[in-house]
Amino acid sequence: MTPMRTRLIRIHETGGPEVMRLEEAEIGDPGPGQVRLKQTAIGVNFTDIYNRSGLYGNRLPITLGFEAAGMVEAVGERVEGFKVGDRVAYSGPPIGAYAEARLYPADRLVPLPSWIEDATAASLLLRGMTAEYLLRRAYPVKKGDTILVHAAAGGLGLIMCQWARFLGAHVIGAVGSADKLPIAQANGAEHVFLTGDPAWPAKVREVTDGLGVPVVYDTIGKETFTGSLDSLARRGLLVSCGNASGRPPPIELSALNDRGSLFVTRAALWDYIATRRELMESAASLFDVIHRGVVKPTIAGRFPLADAAAAHRVLESRKAIGSLILIP
Repeated sequence: MTPMRTRLIRIHETGGPEVMRLEEAEIGDPGPGQVRLKQTAIGVNFTDIYNRSGLYGNRLPITLGFEAAGMVEAVGERVEGFKVGDRVAYSGPPIGAYAEARLYPADRLVPLPSWIEDATAASLLLRGMTAEYLLRRAYPVKKGDTILVHAAAGGLGLIMCQWARFLGAHVIGAVGSADKLPIAQANGAEHVFLTGDPAWPAKVREVTDGLGVPVVYDTIGKETFTGSLDSLARRGLLVSCGNASGRPPPIELSALNDRGSLFVTRAALWDYIATRRELMESAASLFDVIHRGVVKPTIAGRFPLADAAAAHRVLESRKAIGSLILIP
Protein backbone atom coordinates (compact mmCIF):
# COMPACT_ATOMS: atom_id res chain seq x y z
CA MET A 1 0.00 0.00 0.00
CA THR A 2 1.03 3.61 -0.54
CA PRO A 3 2.40 5.15 2.66
CA MET A 4 0.05 7.69 4.23
CA ARG A 5 1.08 10.99 5.76
CA THR A 6 0.43 12.15 9.28
CA ARG A 7 0.99 15.34 11.23
CA LEU A 8 3.02 15.03 14.42
CA ILE A 9 4.91 17.03 17.03
CA ARG A 10 8.65 16.42 16.82
CA ILE A 11 11.68 17.89 18.59
CA HIS A 12 15.13 18.19 17.02
CA GLU A 13 16.72 19.72 20.11
CA THR A 14 15.89 19.76 23.80
CA GLY A 15 14.66 22.82 25.64
CA GLY A 16 11.45 24.70 26.39
CA PRO A 17 8.05 24.35 24.73
CA GLU A 18 9.32 26.38 21.77
CA VAL A 19 11.43 23.44 20.50
CA MET A 20 8.30 21.48 19.54
CA ARG A 21 7.54 21.57 15.82
CA LEU A 22 4.43 20.52 13.93
CA GLU A 23 5.66 18.43 11.00
CA GLU A 24 4.45 15.88 8.49
CA ALA A 25 5.86 12.39 8.08
CA GLU A 26 5.09 9.22 6.20
CA ILE A 27 3.59 6.29 8.03
CA GLY A 28 3.62 2.85 6.46
CA ASP A 29 1.69 -0.35 6.96
CA PRO A 30 1.89 -2.09 10.34
CA GLY A 31 4.55 -4.76 10.63
CA PRO A 32 4.23 -8.08 12.44
CA GLY A 33 2.66 -7.58 15.86
CA GLN A 34 1.74 -3.96 15.10
CA VAL A 35 -1.42 -1.99 14.36
CA ARG A 36 -1.83 1.41 12.80
CA LEU A 37 -3.94 3.75 14.90
CA LYS A 38 -6.00 6.75 13.94
CA GLN A 39 -5.70 8.75 17.15
CA THR A 40 -8.57 10.79 18.55
CA ALA A 41 -7.16 12.11 21.85
CA ILE A 42 -3.64 12.31 23.29
CA GLY A 43 -2.66 12.64 26.93
CA VAL A 44 -0.20 15.33 28.06
CA ASN A 45 2.01 14.32 30.98
CA PHE A 46 5.07 15.48 32.89
CA THR A 47 6.96 12.57 31.32
CA ASP A 48 6.58 14.42 28.01
CA ILE A 49 8.13 17.53 29.54
CA TYR A 50 11.04 15.50 30.91
CA ASN A 51 11.70 14.10 27.43
CA ARG A 52 11.35 17.52 25.78
CA SER A 53 13.75 19.14 28.25
CA GLY A 54 16.42 16.46 27.84
CA LEU A 55 16.15 14.90 31.30
CA TYR A 56 16.10 11.37 29.88
CA GLY A 57 18.75 11.84 27.20
CA ASN A 58 16.82 10.50 24.19
CA ARG A 59 18.42 10.32 20.78
CA LEU A 60 16.96 13.10 18.61
CA PRO A 61 14.80 13.79 16.71
CA ILE A 62 11.83 12.24 18.50
CA THR A 63 8.07 12.55 18.50
CA LEU A 64 6.85 13.17 22.04
CA GLY A 65 4.10 11.42 23.97
CA PHE A 66 3.30 8.11 25.68
CA GLU A 67 -0.51 8.06 25.92
CA ALA A 68 -3.44 8.22 23.52
CA ALA A 69 -6.75 6.73 22.48
CA GLY A 70 -8.12 6.03 19.04
CA MET A 71 -9.24 3.43 16.54
CA VAL A 72 -7.42 0.54 14.89
CA GLU A 73 -6.99 1.45 11.21
CA ALA A 74 -4.88 -1.47 9.99
CA VAL A 75 -3.62 -4.73 11.50
CA GLY A 76 -0.27 -6.40 10.86
CA GLU A 77 0.59 -10.08 10.77
CA ARG A 78 0.53 -12.15 13.96
CA VAL A 79 -1.82 -9.73 15.74
CA GLU A 80 -4.42 -11.44 17.89
CA GLY A 81 -7.42 -9.93 19.63
CA PHE A 82 -7.73 -6.73 17.59
CA LYS A 83 -9.41 -5.85 14.31
CA VAL A 84 -9.99 -2.77 12.19
CA GLY A 85 -12.46 -0.45 13.88
CA ASP A 86 -11.67 -1.43 17.48
CA ARG A 87 -11.47 1.42 19.98
CA VAL A 88 -8.28 1.21 22.01
CA ALA A 89 -5.92 3.19 24.22
CA TYR A 90 -2.34 2.83 25.36
CA SER A 91 0.08 4.22 27.90
CA GLY A 92 3.77 3.53 27.62
CA PRO A 93 6.69 3.14 25.23
CA PRO A 94 7.52 3.37 22.41
CA ILE A 95 7.44 7.15 22.47
CA GLY A 96 5.53 8.95 19.72
CA ALA A 97 1.92 9.64 20.79
CA TYR A 98 1.82 13.29 19.62
CA ALA A 99 0.56 12.37 16.15
CA GLU A 100 -2.62 12.02 14.13
CA ALA A 101 -1.75 8.41 13.34
CA ARG A 102 1.01 6.00 14.33
CA LEU A 103 2.16 2.39 14.48
CA TYR A 104 2.02 0.71 17.87
CA PRO A 105 2.63 -2.78 19.34
CA ALA A 106 -0.71 -4.59 19.57
CA ASP A 107 0.21 -6.41 22.77
CA ARG A 108 0.49 -3.06 24.60
CA LEU A 109 -3.01 -1.87 23.62
CA VAL A 110 -5.96 -1.79 25.99
CA PRO A 111 -9.45 -2.36 24.52
CA LEU A 112 -11.84 0.40 25.58
CA PRO A 113 -15.22 -0.38 27.17
CA SER A 114 -18.16 0.97 25.17
CA TRP A 115 -19.18 3.34 27.96
CA ILE A 116 -15.91 5.31 28.17
CA GLU A 117 -15.14 8.23 25.85
CA ASP A 118 -11.85 8.42 23.98
CA ALA A 119 -10.96 11.75 25.60
CA THR A 120 -11.53 10.32 29.06
CA ALA A 121 -9.37 7.29 28.32
CA ALA A 122 -6.56 9.42 26.90
CA SER A 123 -6.65 11.71 29.92
CA LEU A 124 -6.78 8.94 32.52
CA LEU A 125 -4.96 5.81 31.44
CA LEU A 126 -1.42 6.80 32.38
CA ARG A 127 -2.38 8.63 35.56
CA GLY A 128 -5.04 6.07 36.49
CA MET A 129 -2.80 3.04 36.12
CA THR A 130 -0.10 4.98 37.96
CA ALA A 131 -2.54 5.55 40.83
CA GLU A 132 -3.42 1.84 40.75
CA TYR A 133 0.13 0.59 41.17
CA LEU A 134 1.02 3.29 43.71
CA LEU A 135 -1.98 2.59 45.96
CA ARG A 136 -2.28 -1.16 45.48
CA ARG A 137 1.22 -2.47 44.78
CA ALA A 138 4.09 -0.05 45.50
CA TYR A 139 2.51 0.33 48.94
CA PRO A 140 -0.76 -1.60 49.40
CA VAL A 141 -2.96 0.98 51.11
CA LYS A 142 -5.14 -0.52 53.86
CA LYS A 143 -8.29 0.73 55.51
CA GLY A 144 -7.31 3.11 58.29
CA ASP A 145 -3.91 4.06 56.82
CA THR A 146 -3.00 7.74 56.77
CA ILE A 147 -1.11 8.62 53.59
CA LEU A 148 0.46 11.78 52.16
CA VAL A 149 -0.18 12.66 48.50
CA HIS A 150 1.75 15.48 46.85
CA ALA A 151 0.20 17.60 44.08
CA ALA A 152 -3.15 16.48 45.46
CA ALA A 153 -5.13 18.73 43.09
CA GLY A 154 -3.26 17.70 39.95
CA GLY A 155 -4.26 15.08 37.40
CA LEU A 156 -2.71 12.17 39.29
CA GLY A 157 -3.32 13.62 42.75
CA LEU A 158 -7.08 13.92 42.28
CA ILE A 159 -7.32 10.29 41.21
CA MET A 160 -5.20 9.15 44.15
CA CYS A 161 -7.25 11.11 46.68
CA GLN A 162 -10.53 9.72 45.34
CA TRP A 163 -9.28 6.14 45.11
CA ALA A 164 -7.52 6.18 48.49
CA ARG A 165 -10.65 7.46 50.19
CA PHE A 166 -12.57 4.58 48.58
CA LEU A 167 -9.99 2.16 50.03
CA GLY A 168 -10.69 3.56 53.49
CA ALA A 169 -7.51 5.58 53.90
CA HIS A 170 -7.14 8.98 55.54
CA VAL A 171 -5.53 11.29 52.98
CA ILE A 172 -3.26 14.23 53.72
CA GLY A 173 -2.85 16.34 50.60
CA ALA A 174 -0.02 18.71 49.78
CA VAL A 175 -0.58 21.40 47.14
CA GLY A 176 1.36 24.29 45.69
CA SER A 177 -1.16 27.14 45.93
CA ALA A 178 -4.04 28.27 48.14
CA ASP A 179 -6.64 27.97 45.39
CA LYS A 180 -5.99 24.22 45.27
CA LEU A 181 -6.71 23.64 48.96
CA PRO A 182 -10.52 23.30 48.61
CA ILE A 183 -10.16 21.22 45.44
CA ALA A 184 -8.05 18.60 47.19
CA GLN A 185 -10.45 18.59 50.15
CA ALA A 186 -13.46 18.14 47.88
CA ASN A 187 -11.82 15.07 46.36
CA GLY A 188 -11.00 13.18 49.53
CA ALA A 189 -8.14 14.88 51.36
CA GLU A 190 -9.00 15.32 55.04
CA HIS A 191 -6.07 17.67 55.68
CA VAL A 192 -4.36 19.82 53.04
CA PHE A 193 -1.14 21.78 53.45
CA LEU A 194 0.79 24.19 51.25
CA THR A 195 4.25 22.97 50.29
CA GLY A 196 5.35 26.60 50.25
CA ASP A 197 4.90 26.63 54.02
CA PRO A 198 8.20 25.46 55.59
CA ALA A 199 6.23 23.98 58.49
CA TRP A 200 4.25 21.49 56.39
CA PRO A 201 6.25 18.40 57.54
CA ALA A 202 5.66 19.42 61.16
CA LYS A 203 1.95 19.81 60.42
CA VAL A 204 1.86 16.28 58.99
CA ARG A 205 3.26 15.01 62.27
CA GLU A 206 0.82 17.14 64.22
CA VAL A 207 -2.24 15.58 62.57
CA THR A 208 -0.76 12.08 63.00
CA ASP A 209 -0.13 12.51 66.76
CA GLY A 210 3.60 12.84 66.15
CA LEU A 211 3.93 9.48 64.39
CA GLY A 212 4.17 10.52 60.75
CA VAL A 213 2.69 8.60 57.84
CA PRO A 214 3.58 5.10 56.62
CA VAL A 215 3.87 6.25 53.00
CA VAL A 216 4.46 9.48 51.07
CA TYR A 217 3.78 9.67 47.33
CA ASP A 218 6.09 12.41 46.06
CA THR A 219 5.63 13.60 42.47
CA ILE A 220 7.34 16.96 43.04
CA GLY A 221 10.94 15.88 43.61
CA LYS A 222 13.62 18.40 44.52
CA GLU A 223 11.47 20.89 46.45
CA THR A 224 9.69 18.34 48.64
CA PHE A 225 12.06 15.38 48.97
CA THR A 226 13.55 16.22 52.37
CA GLY A 227 10.19 17.27 53.79
CA SER A 228 8.70 14.01 52.58
CA LEU A 229 11.36 12.04 54.44
CA ASP A 230 10.69 14.11 57.54
CA SER A 231 6.97 13.26 57.32
CA LEU A 232 7.44 9.49 57.45
CA ALA A 233 6.75 7.22 60.38
CA ARG A 234 9.30 4.70 61.58
CA ARG A 235 10.00 2.19 58.78
CA GLY A 236 7.92 4.35 56.43
CA LEU A 237 8.19 4.32 52.64
CA LEU A 238 8.86 7.30 50.39
CA VAL A 239 7.63 6.56 46.87
CA SER A 240 9.37 9.03 44.57
CA CYS A 241 7.33 9.06 41.36
CA GLY A 242 7.97 12.42 39.69
CA ASN A 243 10.33 15.36 39.21
CA ALA A 244 8.02 18.35 38.70
CA SER A 245 10.47 20.64 40.50
CA GLY A 246 13.63 18.81 39.41
CA ARG A 247 15.43 15.63 40.34
CA PRO A 248 15.44 14.72 44.05
CA PRO A 249 18.83 15.36 45.68
CA PRO A 250 21.22 12.51 46.51
CA ILE A 251 20.76 11.03 49.96
CA GLU A 252 23.13 9.23 52.31
CA LEU A 253 21.84 5.85 53.44
CA SER A 254 22.60 6.87 57.01
CA ALA A 255 19.94 9.58 56.71
CA LEU A 256 17.32 6.85 56.31
CA ASN A 257 18.60 5.20 59.47
CA ASP A 258 18.60 8.47 61.39
CA ARG A 259 14.94 9.07 60.53
CA GLY A 260 13.76 5.64 61.64
CA SER A 261 14.95 2.92 59.24
CA LEU A 262 13.09 4.40 56.28
CA PHE A 263 12.60 2.93 52.80
CA VAL A 264 12.79 4.81 49.49
CA THR A 265 11.77 3.63 46.03
CA ARG A 266 11.93 5.42 42.67
CA ALA A 267 8.92 3.95 40.93
CA ALA A 268 7.83 3.97 37.28
CA LEU A 269 4.58 2.75 35.77
CA TRP A 270 6.33 0.78 33.01
CA ASP A 271 7.82 -1.64 35.54
CA TYR A 272 4.38 -2.35 37.02
CA ILE A 273 2.69 -3.04 33.67
CA ALA A 274 5.65 -4.84 32.10
CA THR A 275 3.68 -7.97 31.17
CA ARG A 276 0.43 -8.25 29.22
CA ARG A 277 -1.28 -9.64 32.30
CA GLU A 278 -0.12 -6.76 34.52
CA LEU A 279 -1.23 -4.23 31.92
CA MET A 280 -4.71 -5.69 31.54
CA GLU A 281 -5.24 -6.15 35.29
CA SER A 282 -4.17 -2.57 36.02
CA ALA A 283 -6.43 -1.17 33.29
CA ALA A 284 -9.35 -3.34 34.47
CA SER A 285 -8.98 -2.04 38.03
CA LEU A 286 -8.97 1.53 36.73
CA PHE A 287 -12.02 1.06 34.48
CA ASP A 288 -13.86 -0.53 37.41
CA VAL A 289 -13.43 2.46 39.73
CA ILE A 290 -14.30 4.89 36.92
CA HIS A 291 -17.46 2.97 36.06
CA ARG A 292 -18.49 2.85 39.72
CA GLY A 293 -18.01 6.60 40.08
CA VAL A 294 -15.12 6.30 42.53
CA VAL A 295 -12.71 8.08 40.21
CA LYS A 296 -14.25 11.06 38.45
CA PRO A 297 -12.47 12.23 35.29
CA THR A 298 -11.38 15.87 35.26
CA ILE A 299 -10.14 17.24 31.95
CA ALA A 300 -8.69 20.66 32.66
CA GLY A 301 -7.94 21.62 29.08
CA ARG A 302 -8.20 20.46 25.47
CA PHE A 303 -5.69 21.76 22.92
CA PRO A 304 -5.32 21.19 19.17
CA LEU A 305 -2.27 19.06 18.35
CA ALA A 306 -0.65 22.13 16.79
CA ASP A 307 -0.88 23.91 20.18
CA ALA A 308 1.07 21.29 22.12
CA ALA A 309 3.49 23.98 23.32
CA ALA A 310 0.62 25.83 25.00
CA ALA A 311 -0.45 22.64 26.76
CA HIS A 312 3.10 22.14 28.04
CA ARG A 313 3.22 25.69 29.40
CA VAL A 314 -0.01 25.13 31.31
CA LEU A 315 1.23 21.83 32.72
CA GLU A 316 4.62 23.27 33.71
CA SER A 317 2.89 26.12 35.53
CA ARG A 318 1.43 23.47 37.88
CA LYS A 319 -1.85 25.41 37.80
CA ALA A 320 -3.89 22.82 35.92
CA ILE A 321 -6.72 21.24 37.93
CA GLY A 322 -6.93 17.82 36.34
CA SER A 323 -5.63 16.40 33.06
CA LEU A 324 -4.72 17.99 29.72
CA ILE A 325 -5.27 16.43 26.30
CA LEU A 326 -4.40 17.16 22.68
CA ILE A 327 -6.96 16.68 19.91
CA PRO A 328 -5.40 15.67 16.55
